[in-house]
Amino acid sequence: MNKTQLRSTLLLLFGSLIWGSAFVAQSVGMDYVGPFTFNAVRCLVGTLVLIPCILFIDHWKKKKGLSSQKPVTKEEKKTFLMASLICGIALFAATTFQQVGLVYTTVGKAGFITAMYIVLVPVLNIFLHKKAGLRIWICILVAVVGLYFLCITEDFTIQKGDLLMLGAAFMFAIQILAISHYAPKVDNLRLSASQFLVTGLISLVIAFLVETPILKDILSAWQSILYAGVLSCGVAYTLQIIAEKDADPAIASLAMSMESVFSLLAGWVVLGQMLNTKEFIGSGLMFLAIVVSQLPGKKKAVS
Repeated sequence: MNKTQLRSTLLLLFGSLIWGSAFVAQSVGMDYVGPFTFNAVRCLVGTLVLIPCILFIDHWKKKKGLSSQKPVTKEEKKTFLMASLICGIALFAATTFQQVGLVYTTVGKAGFITAMYIVLVPVLNIFLHKKAGLRIWICILVAVVGLYFLCITEDFTIQKGDLLMLGAAFMFAIQILAISHYAPKVDNLRLSASQFLVTGLISLVIAFLVETPILKDILSAWQSILYAGVLSCGVAYTLQIIAEKDADPAIASLAMSMESVFSLLAGWVVLGQMLNTKEFIGSGLMFLAIVVSQLPGKKKAVS
């Protein structure tokens, strides 16, 4: 691993720490506001945080002579608009499933189930004509067994919150594939800000339709909203976009999978939420599947 890849991996680990602990902020924040209101405010805060960063970097590049002198073409504008909409809509769906799901499940379980996106990404790649090997399918089987231990109750039903988290995992996988596709083609910070703007605006519209956003309640949740908005949105997702350009894909996925462990620790330390023995076994199996699915395979010998 070279220095650039090491830096990218450390950035992703830090992002995973933020995401894992942000589950606590998301859970506590909904003691005061509804899920759509929470997502709307935190994503719009994340957008506002990134605007001065974009302006500063633009000024720095111009001063160093690193900015491109070529005018932006219509095709480039169209690509950026499509990237913003696709990534923003996918992120809206993922965060909505996740935020609503936190009402019905614990922080630790939410983190492990959400982390299933790492296993789902190579499966979804099949639709992009990229094969998933035998190891991936074995990991999926192990993850499903882990989900059984973690989520299925004694009467063989899955709790509402866990099902919503599975939906979040699927949509996060879609969002990651979209980011991977567009990150080399557009400005990374602008893409991060624009996807949050799209997510925030959609959430805001729905919040006024199905909830009753009240400024007093939003201010009561200011600590949770600022943590989720400034750090989880403004910092962690931007680190993801920047780091994915240079990180080894397998190592990057392993670093991001630590989000589940950090969420479990945060739920235990801050909220006193603990998993029972059956849920610990399920979490262990899921984490094993996530890690093994991302280990580099054997290189084929060149004849």
